Amino acid sequence: MNEPDAAAEALDALPEIPRDDDGPVFREPWEAQAFAMTLRLYQQGLFTWPEWAETLTAEIKRAQDASDPDHGDTYYHHWLNALERLVAEKGVADERALNRYQSAWRHAAERTPHGEPIELEKRDFAD
Repeated sequence: MNEPDAAAEALDALPEIPRDDDGPVFREPWEAQAFAMTLRLYQQGLFTWPEWAETLTAEIKRAQDASDPDHGDTYYHHWLNALERLVAEKGVADERALNRYQSAWRHAAERTPHGEPIELEKRDFAD
């Protein structure tokens, strides 16, 4: 299955995805990247769309139960949390590895001038 087919399937399976007439809409580049990572992992058979929808729904409910104001601007935060949860549950990466990459990403973002692409380097993974 190619990426456009997977994206169309995602839009069918998850009607709440922010979209316009052309497809998904992203506020920030990281949202598009999280969407693309999810498509790739789906294409590789890590999970099914019903499994993904169930995990995402549970993540949104968890956030709402914790008083998420749900103004529409947190959707992809829930998406990313659901992706991290599935990746951990499937044994692709454990919580320690995910935390290590989050820390490295923050470090790389802090040293990157505004408007420049963020690139992870070995030094970003210093423990």
